[in-house]
Amino acid sequence: MEKSIKLTSLNRKEALRYLGYKKNAPDERVEELMDECEELVLKTAVPRFIYKKLDFTVNEDGVAFKNTSMVLPGESIKKHLYKCDSAICMAVTISEGIDRQLRVLQLTDMAKALVFDSLASVAVEQACDKVEELLREEYPDYYQTFRFGIGYGDLPISMQEPFLKVLDAGKKIGLNLNKSYMLAPVKSVTAVIGLTKEPVSTKNRGCATCNLNKTCAYRGMGGHCSG
Repeated sequence: MEKSIKLTSLNRKEALRYLGYKKNAPDERVEELMDECEELVLKTAVPRFIYKKLDFTVNEDGVAFKNTSMVLPGESIKKHLYKCDSAICMAVTISEGIDRQLRVLQLTDMAKALVFDSLASVAVEQACDKVEELLREEYPDYYQTFRFGIGYGDLPISMQEPFLKVLDAGKKIGLNLNKSYMLAPVKSVTAVIGLTKEPVSTKNRGCATCNLNKTCAYRGMGGHCSG
């Protein structure tokens, strides 16, 4: 299903966490960069997303999605969808323009590039949050699991390819893969959300299930975000 969402502001506190700030307040220069970069990210970002609600069965090979040829292998995805009635397969991106702008800044102003990158990471996560809000409206009778990113736990990153094909994400929202199965545009997320009639625990949320795990500056400094 395809709809539209819009970002009107970004969580600067979260962006500062990505940059390594904890209790220390940013100086005036960083505040100026935050102002400039938030405006630039919001101007440049074009949030796009696609999702499908799919039924599935669980077997020895993993989770097999009905009416597709996709089977997501591993114990992690089985555990994630335990007691779920169906699943939402979703993909979200904030556009190639963000990637292009980041490359320009990395060549011209590295400090600004770092701030821009942190705010762009916040932007794609906020876009994902808005998609989840739409899902809650569309499926009010279900509880939702957290977003389980493709390529984490024991789910191979190579499953990005069939996952994007099932969603027709290249055609629908311009989301593709490089030869290493990394998403292009970079500021994008692919994930599975389970729908269940039972309350869902949040204890398994964390870095291992986040699509930004490999590129998260905050995690690289030994921290983690609040999600």
